[in-house]
Amino acid sequence: MQSLFYRSESIKSNPILAHYCLNFTRSFSSTSDLHSSSLCNLLKGRITHNHLQQIHARVFRVGAHQDNLIATRLIGQYPSKFSLRILHQLKIPNIFPFNAIIRVLSEEGSFTDAFLVFNKLRDQSLLPNELTFSFLLKACSRSGNSYYVQQVHTLVVKLRFGEDPSLCNGLLSVYARGLKELHSARKVFDEMPDKGVVCWTCLISGYAKFGLSEEALGLFLCMVEKSLIPENDTMINVLSACSKLDMLNIEKWIGNFWYSMQQYDLGCSGCDSVNTVLVYLYGKWGKVDKSREIFEQISGDGKRSLLPWNAMIGAYVQNGCALDGLCLFRLMMELNCCCPNHVTMVSVLSACTQVGDLYLGMWVHEYMKGSRHKSFLLSNANLATALIDMYSKCGSLERAGDVFDQLVVKDVVSFNAMIMGLAVNGKGKEAFKLFSQMLDLNLRPNAGTFLGLLCACSHAGLAAEGRQIFKEMSQCFRIAPRLEHYASYIDLLARVGYVEEALQVATSMPFKPNNFVWGALLGGCALHNRLELARIISSILVEVDPNNSAGYVMLSNTYAIDHHWGAISRLRLSMKEKGVVKQPGCSWINVDGVVHEFLAGSSLHPQNERLHSELQVLLKEMKLAKWAPWDRAASKISVVLKEATSPKKCLRAFVYSQCMNHAAAATNISLAVSIIGEAGRLTCLNDNQNYLRNGLNRIVSAETICLKLTVKYYKKTILSSHARYSGLTWQRYSEKFSSSYNLFLFNWWDSFSES
Repeated sequence: MQSLFYRSESIKSNPILAHYCLNFTRSFSSTSDLHSSSLCNLLKGRITHNHLQQIHARVFRVGAHQDNLIATRLIGQYPSKFSLRILHQLKIPNIFPFNAIIRVLSEEGSFTDAFLVFNKLRDQSLLPNELTFSFLLKACSRSGNSYYVQQVHTLVVKLRFGEDPSLCNGLLSVYARGLKELHSARKVFDEMPDKGVVCWTCLISGYAKFGLSEEALGLFLCMVEKSLIPENDTMINVLSACSKLDMLNIEKWIGNFWYSMQQYDLGCSGCDSVNTVLVYLYGKWGKVDKSREIFEQISGDGKRSLLPWNAMIGAYVQNGCALDGLCLFRLMMELNCCCPNHVTMVSVLSACTQVGDLYLGMWVHEYMKGSRHKSFLLSNANLATALIDMYSKCGSLERAGDVFDQLVVKDVVSFNAMIMGLAVNGKGKEAFKLFSQMLDLNLRPNAGTFLGLLCACSHAGLAAEGRQIFKEMSQCFRIAPRLEHYASYIDLLARVGYVEEALQVATSMPFKPNNFVWGALLGGCALHNRLELARIISSILVEVDPNNSAGYVMLSNTYAIDHHWGAISRLRLSMKEKGVVKQPGCSWINVDGVVHEFLAGSSLHPQNERLHSELQVLLKEMKLAKWAPWDRAASKISVVLKEATSPKKCLRAFVYSQCMNHAAAATNISLAVSIIGEAGRLTCLNDNQNYLRNGLNRIVSAETICLKLTVKYYKKTILSSHARYSGLTWQRYSEKFSSSYNLFLFNWWDSFSES
């Protein structure tokens, strides 16, 4: 009855029962009546301070303070300051109270005191056991003192504990993760008689942590070849090693993995693990089709793990296949095979950013608020950065600011994300205000901070501020500008009209100008009608990046303005011989939660006929309303997308987009808008921009449509400008009318293709 009354599980879970147990102990006056085991049961687990004091007083009253087991339990309840007093009161201590005080000191970070207690233990001729060394190794891991680790290691071998799996794993962890002594870790690993999954994971983790990716992957291959089943932690470390793998070595390691799968019987779990790594490597290599092929080979049990899904979704997003990534994410949620984590959500948010899907991004945000990952929402830097980036690039600066303001800890990464968000939305002044707040918090800016500020100056046309910040980053903050800083600064100068100064910076900087630098200069020349210089830079761009169609397109445009049709034909022939293909324009629209994708010149959409039928009606109305650019003077045109190659073919600026109006909303039709000019006529993109704004404004009331115009000059360079209606920016406008009307994203890209 008494043993049942003192059962520790009941006492720990019921404070009232603990109180009665305490009263029960008061009815005894000697240790003969009250067994030490009963007091030990009372001291199990964490108990309140008042109960601890009462039990401790009773221990002294009955003379049980010399009992080593009771003293051990008391030491575990107190901080080290009081625990040391309990240890000193013991006349004949054994190993257990010493272990307890070493554990307390280790957890408190008092590593030196922990080793002093260990030396006292040895002075009293007590032999340490496995727990002693285990607690000491934890102290060593946190202290980073290699001398203490070597002492412990020597004693472990001397006292013949070298074959204990837990101690070997502890030594491995300290050497590999704490001290970066990977040679010592490998020596311990090689001397282990029985190597379990834990020790393989420890060493792989150490290699991955300190950038030795090839050693980590080699060890992983040895592991699966020995038919050991990797755990989730093992795979996380392997994928971490893959992320740091040099691009030149990816193909080699893909071959190594294929060889192992062919030569060894890895079993189903081993094949799934290797396939997960291959999905990641092929994705990093840019071969997403191969990644998907291997992903489909992973077994059903393998797909119950989140890792292959994260690897495949990440591969899609990193290679610009955002819609495929979102479709795979939707499939994962429908199958309910695993629950997404913050890594999944970062990839999904990046995909939302690529396609401009604000609503799916908002859903992800709400999902994270209500899921078991809520704690990550305001504390995980990667997730917070992805949220801020998504909201900013989808035009919802207010929501981006809300995420930023709610962050528990604002570091440089979060400030950089918000500064860049303000930059891409043309809020240059606000970006500099946020930079001032960052300095007030004594946060030191890094290279990313200044890149965001230079982008803010470029998008807002702040030439003076851009010059100042570019100068201060090296002189005041001792941060040497990188190539991307020079590219952004050159873009700023070229945009505001200082083309010669931008060219001087490009030719005098300590880096060789790349395609982005020449592309920025080329954009400035086109914007300010510097056609001769544009032709020269286009020729340079073709030489620097012969596989990029942007230089060819711009060079062709300059030839077309001067009617050099022969040069254009030769240029096109050169493109054809080199296999250079113009990246087709692409646009997306979200209709009732479904994202529709359109490619310039494609007719694969299932509603293609209805789209073009509505398009013809729209064009007819615009023509009747005299909003057609047919009679624009060719001398005013700065950008030409296509020239006539035969009398029957027409010059046209092919603007591929979608918009929704009242009629389209009723039929759920996304309109692909194409502006077609007559033969021999040149059309300006900037004119098209105004033409589309004004034309749609006349035909469809300004109160039923809002536009976000996105100009894609190069594949990875996106510049944005926002249409204004009735003095409202489209963000404010959308908040005012979102309850009554759909939000419409109107994206247009230039297309260079044969008619």
